[in-house]
Amino acid sequence: MKFFNGHWEKKKGVSVYSPAQIYEWHKTEHELTFLAPHREIANRGMTLDGVVLTFHISVAREGVFHIIVNHYEGVKKKTPSFVVQENLQPLAFEVTENGFVLKSGENELQITKKPFGMEFFCAGKRMTKMTGEDFSYIRTGDSGVLLYKEQAEASYMRGATGLSVGEMIYGLGEQFGPFVKNGQSIDMWNEDGGTSSELAYKNVPFYLSNRGYGIFVNHPERVSFEIGTERVEKTAFSVPGEGLDFYYFGGGTMKKVLSLYTELTGKPALPPEWSFGLWLSTSFVTNYDEATVMSTIEAMEKEGIPISVFHFDCFWMQGYHWCNFLWDKEVFPDARGMLSRIHDKGIKVCVWINPYIAQASELFLEGAEKGYFLHKENGDVWQWDKWQAGMAIVDFTNPEAKAWYQEKLTALLEMGVDCFKTDFGERIPDENVRYFDGSDPKKMHNFYSYLYNETVYETIKRVKGEEDAVVFARSGTSGGQKFPVHWGGDCFARYESMAESLRGGLSLTMSGYGYWSHDIGGFEDTSTPDVYKRWVAFGLLSSHSRLHGSGSYRVPWLYDDEATKVLRHFVLVKQKLLPYLLEKAKENHETGIPLVRAMVLEFPEDPVCGFLDRQYMLGDRYLVAPVMDETGEVTYYLPQGQWKNYFTGETRQGALWITETVDYFTIPLWERVTSD
Repeated sequence: MKFFNGHWEKKKGVSVYSPAQIYEWHKTEHELTFLAPHREIANRGMTLDGVVLTFHISVAREGVFHIIVNHYEGVKKKTPSFVVQENLQPLAFEVTENGFVLKSGENELQITKKPFGMEFFCAGKRMTKMTGEDFSYIRTGDSGVLLYKEQAEASYMRGATGLSVGEMIYGLGEQFGPFVKNGQSIDMWNEDGGTSSELAYKNVPFYLSNRGYGIFVNHPERVSFEIGTERVEKTAFSVPGEGLDFYYFGGGTMKKVLSLYTELTGKPALPPEWSFGLWLSTSFVTNYDEATVMSTIEAMEKEGIPISVFHFDCFWMQGYHWCNFLWDKEVFPDARGMLSRIHDKGIKVCVWINPYIAQASELFLEGAEKGYFLHKENGDVWQWDKWQAGMAIVDFTNPEAKAWYQEKLTALLEMGVDCFKTDFGERIPDENVRYFDGSDPKKMHNFYSYLYNETVYETIKRVKGEEDAVVFARSGTSGGQKFPVHWGGDCFARYESMAESLRGGLSLTMSGYGYWSHDIGGFEDTSTPDVYKRWVAFGLLSSHSRLHGSGSYRVPWLYDDEATKVLRHFVLVKQKLLPYLLEKAKENHETGIPLVRAMVLEFPEDPVCGFLDRQYMLGDRYLVAPVMDETGEVTYYLPQGQWKNYFTGETRQGALWITETVDYFTIPLWERVTSD
């Protein structure tokens, strides 16, 4: 959110109060607390009639500083909060002539009393700084400090870190715009918009700097980021209300920062081996029944294309009844038998679900009577007609509702379903809505996705075992990486959307998410055979791979004969890479370093890699450059070092741009040659 008109002037009606000095302070074993008034205090009289910000600083984990800044501390605490795993460290604390130094490992936080400011260091190198002006309590619609209004949304807290020369910012979840976030205004607010939109299904209030630090704004509600926009030398973040809570991650490298961030918010679970194979879907609104499903599976088998998972999209249930968790008997009269027949072929089964219960669903009356849904403030069930007619939303803050929902999933798992595609979870109301546990609707809007995926993942883990637990999730926020895998999509069937998808995926994996998939061939419309074949190569060289569309199937023979050969070829390539992928997945589980990596994450010292968003690293060894041009031409960059072409065996010395034209059975796939 922007509060200023240029550098000099505030917007009309905006009052800004920033700390000028530290007036008094005290320290406990784990926390430094100080008062910072908005003006320098020259005499006793100046302590009257002014704004004072109260700072609380602690070391949440080694290398992680936790900073809380409050205006009014009497404001009632609202839930929910992000789930964090702090390991409070005793303060390594020094008093200097004009401030303090807090130390944690190689990291230092230097605080000056007058003028107030903070500087963050790692191994003696300054990472970033925050001046007094970078912390602000802001009132809108005010004409003076004493003229407060009761309107909650009229007060904001703002923080900002400095943007150094050459510094670039990454992360903030699955964002489909430019990969480098400099120059963008981004709000953390999950919405359904597709890859061609500024909206995102997975917003994560965490950003990562190429200088080797990160900031996590610990607010599930809307957080507004201005990255070199309002003030081009700043990355600013603001939240409504009277307090600001954020974590600073040191470490000196982006990999170290991601590791620290996922230690705090949760490491990604380790998906089962079978999840890394090819997922084949019915697609969305296509017509299908058991005969269609089995004939498709048998045709893939005949073509020598191994399938790991078969996915039933929405219409495994009857239309207008989503979700009732009941197989449509007219279409699947012997669902249990069908699942058994699919399993006999060595294939797992995934079915589509969401947390919404349509009015026509057999479960609606039960859920309404027992209070399992979100309610309006007047006590009515909250409903609307988007997606499904009369749709209600399950309230996962109600333990009984959560158990009820899990009961329905358990029945499916015991029938033979292996996992779930947890669709939606981002269309969550924030006005005129009431939660069972009194949670604040604005804080719940994004956080709902966490509760939803946690509920489903826990169920699978309990029934199938941790080693077989996986979801295919659409929405997410901070901490959601604990429940993999996450899909990025609703893309169109064209090269531009392929590029959008990749930018979203790289942004997501720079936000603590370890695994990523997308709809091979695009979701909306039907691609040309050319786009399909190029997307197949790209999709099979992602951590997870799924053939899925909207109104048309994604089986290769519907495109052309060559498409079948291309799909078979790259499925077999992925199979050969599987031991390596499993090794990197284990690494992600242990360290938080993603499987799909932006080039800058692996080569932070190479200035070229900071901007690359049409190629990526699969783990630390393989470079992938998807072809996104109908001519087959692709331009990509090999960083410093020796590289070996996976398909030809050719070796090249890096720090090199390559432009080449490749056929459908090739994609730039280069292996790093190491001395050991």
